[in-house]
Amino acid sequence: MERLAFICVFDMKLLSCVRHTAPLVCYWSYSQFFLKTGAPCSRLLLSPLDSRFRGFLYSHRSMSAKSNGAASNSTHLERTDNSSRQESVTSATVTEISQLSETVKKLHLKVEDNRFIFKPGQWVDFFIPGVHTVGGFSICSSPRELKEKSTIELAVKHSDHRPALWVHTKCIVGSKVHLRVGGDFYFDPSPGDCSPDLLLVAGGVGINPLYSIVRHVADISTDSQHQYTGKTMLLFSAKNQDELLYKDSLMEISKTCPSIRCKFFVTKPENGNCKTGADEIQNTYEHGRISESRLQEVVSSLDRSQLICYICGPPPMIQRMSDILYKLNIAKDRIHFERWW
Repeated sequence: MERLAFICVFDMKLLSCVRHTAPLVCYWSYSQFFLKTGAPCSRLLLSPLDSRFRGFLYSHRSMSAKSNGAASNSTHLERTDNSSRQESVTSATVTEISQLSETVKKLHLKVEDNRFIFKPGQWVDFFIPGVHTVGGFSICSSPRELKEKSTIELAVKHSDHRPALWVHTKCIVGSKVHLRVGGDFYFDPSPGDCSPDLLLVAGGVGINPLYSIVRHVADISTDSQHQYTGKTMLLFSAKNQDELLYKDSLMEISKTCPSIRCKFFVTKPENGNCKTGADEIQNTYEHGRISESRLQEVVSSLDRSQLICYICGPPPMIQRMSDILYKLNIAKDRIHFERWW
């Protein structure tokens, strides 16, 4: 890391080229070079403008990990190395924290830069002061909320991953973080575009980017400029009903916007059964995983000629859903997916 640090300190051309992508106040801390936000110099070097250093950085990091006996699991930055990223980093303040389930917390963040924008389905690089690891969390709110309130929402599942652990154990109202938008998994039609039908398939916390898309579709369906008329079908699978995040909100959206329909799948329901009630009468819940026959039935109810599919969840689920859609003759360029580990 010493060599990387001196590159950052003495290569003024590099500092100039990334000046607009990160906070300017930097300081030296023993063997690492940090942004004031707490991000290590390796994060600073990941701007698309300085890709000439990427190969050196990763090879150096890999050798360090091996010499230290560290796990070989890839990081968020490595997994998204080829993804599009905005150039700017903006500061944000946590204004509200809520518990969505036993394992998931939701953060409301006030964004300080009014130039900050995102497309429904994208994620943010999440920089935490004092935490060297950069997080990657999908935005679960809609662009309209950002426009009207200057806020975004993130839902984070508890894990030993340092950024997630910080959210669950140290984050408080008033905490400051930095954000940078990235990702090529999004749905953002322009006014006047055609209105394709959408098939959204979510597994666990993979619902986050798809929830953003659902909220956006609901917004533009009532927008006089967009007048979006396509159908949207969401298939959402989780271990139990407690992990069906946003369930009540999704049901409310489907009531106010009939073109949006939701179907929930519970793989390990409590006491072996889903809760009974009006939702079951309407066949909203199913016990088990999303089956090939169910997926085929849903696809048949949509306009296949312009159907666009979005899948987000664990890699095995994405592979299985994609394979089924290929068998149903859905073109590969109409199947988009986001893997989360």
